[in-house]
Formats: sequence, C-alpha cells, structure tokens
Amino acid sequence: MDFSSFEAERTADHLGASHTDPQFFTIGDLAREFDVTLRALRFYEDKGLLSPRREGLTRLYSAAERARLAIILKGKKLGFTLAEIKAMVALREGTAVPAGGLALTREKCAEQLALLEQQKTEIEDAIGELRQMVAAFPARNAA
Repeated sequence: MDFSSFEAERTADHLGASHTDPQFFTIGDLAREFDVTLRALRFYEDKGLLSPRREGLTRLYSAAERARLAIILKGKKLGFTLAEIKAMVALREGTAVPAGGLALTREKCAEQLALLEQQKTEIEDAIGELRQMVAAFPARNAA
C-alpha cells in the first residue's frame, strides 16, 4: 500500500496556513468528521461532486463543500447512484442538473424507499431465523 500521498497530505494538513481559518476544512478534517477515507473524498472530487480549493498539496474545503459532502454521504447511505446523488446535490443547491444527468424525482425516491423497506423486511426475517437457530442450540454450562 502506498502511503506517500497520505503522508504528504497529512503533513500539509498540519502545516497549511489556511488550516487555522475556521471557514475552511482540510481533507483530514472532513475525513475525521464524517468518518470516511481520504481516498473516498478524492474519489468524490474526481467524479466532480466536490471541488476543494488547493494551496500546494493541501485541499481546502469551504463550508459549502462540507455541506455538499453531507448530502453526498446521505445519498450514498440511502442507496442512490452517483448520478442520482449529483441530481440530489443540484436540487439542494438550486442549480441545474448536470448535462446527461438524471433528474431526481419523487417517484425515484419512492422506488428507493420501497426497495429499502423490502430489504428491511428481509433482514428482519433473517434475524428471526437466526434467533430461532441460536435458541435451538443447547445451552453450555459455564465452567
């Protein structure tokens, strides 16, 4: 595993003059706050979902970028695709959906809700079956 880029950003994270500016967050700040990897943040940047300012090797995220990351992670948690997340960000920010992008519709949200409800039911059924299996095993004597 190559840690050189991580080490360079970690060093820049600690040495960057703008790091003390409360209006900006480093990649390390956001990774810690949102419990995501630096690689994930770079991935979202590569996909055009985040656009941090650069000072040397240091990525500086504004409060707006931080809020955008919260939307991205919520969309990911809800099971939306990157294209749908881009539409979600555009909807929240009041901007146009990127060219070739999908409009996030009420129907799409309802479909995702139905899918998650189905998955929840399947998980609850599996948990019930596992509980029955555990109960069927003889109890061991504690020595």
